[in-house]
Amino acid sequence: MSKKKQIQENTPTIAPGMNDDEELNEKASKQEIKQNNYTSVTTLSYDEVDES
Repeated sequence: MSKKKQIQENTPTIAPGMNDDEELNEKASKQEIKQNNYTSVTTLSYDEVDES
């Protein structure tokens, strides 16, 4: 597999028009969990601290 294709396949994507905060923080319903129709979401944040 070419390096470019491998990078494209591993790049996370979000559907256009999606409200990131609302949809990504929405909990899966019991039915979705039962059908294994959900995605685990991990949120990373960079906290800059001034060391002065």
